[in-house]
Amino acid sequence: MSADSPFTINVRVYYEDTDAGGIVYHTNYLKFMERARTEYLRATGYDHQQLLEQQRLLVVSDARIKFRRPAKLDDLLMVTAKVVEVRKVKLTFQQNVYLGNELLCSGEFVVGSIDSETMRPAAITESLRNKITGVIN
Repeated sequence: MSADSPFTINVRVYYEDTDAGGIVYHTNYLKFMERARTEYLRATGYDHQQLLEQQRLLVVSDARIKFRRPAKLDDLLMVTAKVVEVRKVKLTFQQNVYLGNELLCSGEFVVGSIDSETMRPAAITESLRNKITGVIN
């Protein structure tokens, strides 16, 4: 990963992802983007199990999505994730879904860090902050 290019995963559209018209059901874009954020963290050296061991959870507190064009059954999508802001208790991700070079969907997600026991906001661990800021700077 580099500061210039976003993290990317490929996602194949399966029958279960589509509606009766054969296009991707709108909520599935959220799932595709969640997968990209999870894999982004894994690529920085973190996974959700490690965060739990540090008594942290990452939860979406705000999501803004813009749908442009539909994806269809069997499409191979490219889903991106890039952290554009790091604060004490939250990360802001910019994400896109492409079919080839065509932008199908874009989104911005604010992901907050909470204590896994109290479920209250808690600072992003220093080690995670260092990993992420090393990628975006």
